[in-house]
Amino acid sequence: MEEKIRLLKDCRVLDFTNETAFLCGKILGDLGADVVKVEKPGGDESRNLGSFYKDTPDPEKNLYWFSYNHNKRGITLD
Repeated sequence: MEEKIRLLKDCRVLDFTNETAFLCGKILGDLGADVVKVEKPGGDESRNLGSFYKDTPDPEKNLYWFSYNHNKRGITLD
């Protein structure tokens, strides 16, 4: 099995972005950075956009949001 290239394995990134810049954090995470997605209480507005798993509207089942943030840890700050 081929080992994943982790060029940024020693980097930590705080991601305060919304849907207009999700891709930046995703790419950094794909390159091995420890990306922490910071959201306000109630979650990012983009959790309510796009497609939902099994067509059930739920911010925790948003396929659009998950596709850009699956490789990030998350925290909520007020």
